Amino acid sequence: MEGGEKLPAGGALDGAWAAELIAELRRGFASGRTRSYAWRAEQLKGIARMIEEKEAEIMTALHDDLAKPHLESFLHEISMAKASCTFALKEMKQWMKPEKVPTSITTFPSSAEIISEPLGIVLIISSWNYPFLLSIDPVIGAIAAGNAVALKPSEVSPTTSSFFAKILPAYVDNSCIKVIEGSIPETTVLLEQKWNKIFYTGSRNVGRIVMAAAAKHLTPVTLELGGKSPVVVDSNVNVKVAAKRIAVGKWGSNSGQACIAPDYILTTKAFAITLVEALKITLDKFYGKDPLESGDLSRLVNVKHFSRLTNLLNDKKISGTIIYGGQRDEQGLKIAPTLLLDVPHDSLIMDEEIFGPLLPIITFDKIEQCFDFIQSKEKPLAAYLFTKDKKLEEKFVKTVSAGGILINDTGLHFANPHLPFGGVGESGMGAYHGKFSFDTFSHRKSVLSRGFAGEVRARYPPYTQQKQKILRGLINGSFIAVLLALIGLPRD
Repeated sequence: MEGGEKLPAGGALDGAWAAELIAELRRGFASGRTRSYAWRAEQLKGIARMIEEKEAEIMTALHDDLAKPHLESFLHEISMAKASCTFALKEMKQWMKPEKVPTSITTFPSSAEIISEPLGIVLIISSWNYPFLLSIDPVIGAIAAGNAVALKPSEVSPTTSSFFAKILPAYVDNSCIKVIEGSIPETTVLLEQKWNKIFYTGSRNVGRIVMAAAAKHLTPVTLELGGKSPVVVDSNVNVKVAAKRIAVGKWGSNSGQACIAPDYILTTKAFAITLVEALKITLDKFYGKDPLESGDLSRLVNVKHFSRLTNLLNDKKISGTIIYGGQRDEQGLKIAPTLLLDVPHDSLIMDEEIFGPLLPIITFDKIEQCFDFIQSKEKPLAAYLFTKDKKLEEKFVKTVSAGGILINDTGLHFANPHLPFGGVGESGMGAYHGKFSFDTFSHRKSVLSRGFAGEVRARYPPYTQQKQKILRGLINGSFIAVLLALIGLPRD
């Protein structure tokens, strides 16, 4: 862990070591320097410089961990992290300003404002599928909000984790921003400590563990969890364009290992074959006749995830539904883009988030039935609709509950810093990106200020009938009651 936090002798993170780590972070935060605009800007500029200077190393790490194509690494991780830094640096001074708000007649004369203050020391536990972006993006938000930060990268993407531990400390204030490597034991010890905020990206099962640990200290959490993101495809669409946008959102996003990747398609029985043929043609163009040899397709992260996806494909309930793909290379940890038509609703592949290159297609007689199917499931992180019908689009937006909705494309809402990104229900809680990241790591403190003029005598005991009458009138907006209150009546 050269450059990162040194573990105690024996290599294991224990409670005492973790407590000292937190104590150092608290000292750094208590010094007040993280609250200044200058400190925040300096750290964000350091991260932006790291991204610029170490782009090749970041790409190498992502390729080592996931065989990610360089263009995907640049578009989906490096450029977005750089944009997040640039956006925060541009807007942060405005975000930090107190927000003036109106006051009421009951507090006249007075002024009121909301001040965003940092929460304190925050723990960020990131995911392996976008190991660079999903680590550094919340760190950017936490720094912009003025916090001290501990980052725990995912051990499932070890090269990227090592990159952060070795490189990040050289670009930021290492007394207030720390990287801790490790796996389940280290994460468990970290979760036992008292933090002012925990931000976790990953699976629902681990999300429950994080939330339970946070509850012991009443620590607020943001959970970015995922789920089965559906794609509804109407028959009136430009099917060639729709197929390309679905394919790049599924297989062009880390081979489906993305929390907002299309998890399954819903369409009508009459249109299904047309859509399937368009998807087949698109996939042949994207990845060739032997996709396992394509350099444009990421591999699966490890043997465990390869086996999990293989088990989904081996489910007897779907043995006859594979209509395209299905080839596997265990040594290379790759499964070809795979289409499955009319899988049973109770099959394993429809029970859990796929998080891989398999795409089931389910058909209904009418497109509106697709909405009912989505509503019968847990709320997804993303929901997609392809249609030219504005009324259908309005109905979809009104009736489907999801973390985010995108019409006629997939995944792109993630890149808009003016939109909150986060889940709902089983797909998570809380949101980030842009100003929403700043708010996630801030406490919005209310401040009401009054002078010594404008005494309303009626608010003080003894509570006479006359006082009660004036106060009731004041609360109800009576002009006469306001006038009486302003001139200081009643006198007793």
